[in-house]
Amino acid sequence: MHSRSSLFNRRRFLELSAQAAAAVALEPKIFSQQKASERYKPFALGLLIKPFPNPEEKIAVVRQLGIPTCFLSLDNYIGKFTPALVTQMRDALDKHQVVATTAEVVNPQPLKWNFVEGPSTIGVVPRAYRAARIDALKQTSDFAKQLGIGNIQTHCGFIPENPKDELYEETVQAIRELTLHCAGNGQSFLMETGQETPTTMLRVIRDVNHPALGVGLDTANLILYGKANPVDAVKVLGPYVRAMHAKDGKWPTDPKELGEEVVIGKGEVDFAKVFSELHAAGYKGAVSIERETSGPKQIEDVREEKVYLERILAQLKIA
Repeated sequence: MHSRSSLFNRRRFLELSAQAAAAVALEPKIFSQQKASERYKPFALGLLIKPFPNPEEKIAVVRQLGIPTCFLSLDNYIGKFTPALVTQMRDALDKHQVVATTAEVVNPQPLKWNFVEGPSTIGVVPRAYRAARIDALKQTSDFAKQLGIGNIQTHCGFIPENPKDELYEETVQAIRELTLHCAGNGQSFLMETGQETPTTMLRVIRDVNHPALGVGLDTANLILYGKANPVDAVKVLGPYVRAMHAKDGKWPTDPKELGEEVVIGKGEVDFAKVFSELHAAGYKGAVSIERETSGPKQIEDVREEKVYLERILAQLKIA
């Protein structure tokens, strides 16, 4: 016969054991995220790459350029996130000592990057493509978790500025669903700037109201879409920025077409002010160069952009 004291002690032991088991179950998620972030310093340079079909080759280029981190664009892998790909990607990252900071998908198609067809084709705003893109992003999150990648990013689309628009509330619900899925994998879900004003993005963040939701700042997109000066955008969104694309561009002059993306230093982005504002907001992420060209010209441009950004960061003494 057990005394009340021994029964209490046994019950307490079982409670503590259950709590310990729960902590162990959560530990891999938390540890993988912390481990990834600890492998690079705030404002470390990165490069956006599309690793399909040869991850080892593309990641090798990042290291050859003397860049320590990469941002993975994984659209061509949707539906192909196999265990073998996890091993292949992990081995390539380890071999070349490159840290993957963020994974992004925007597919499936169609996607029209303009002002006329963009609102009805980009992101999770359009009802016709929303479910497929949510599924693609969840696949990406599950895959990236196995590589210790802490950020999942996408263009959410032309989010209505009117909070009473039916599409606004539907989009908030979709973003909440994605945020919760990423949070379950120990990740942040990031909305990439571009199609919406910073004020609208801030409204979504507050309406979703979850710490795992953040911002992927694309410095050029804000200009290319005519939505905001990136310096002012950081004043609005700074505390929520967890990743960034270093990209330059010019304001749109054709009301049907986006502005022109150009080599960093040739456009309208004031990177010194952007970096200063991000630093003041406590930014801890990488500075991932994105140059929307391909082939030898892209590599040539990236080399030039790397020198340009390194000089600014050295002057500011924040990297």
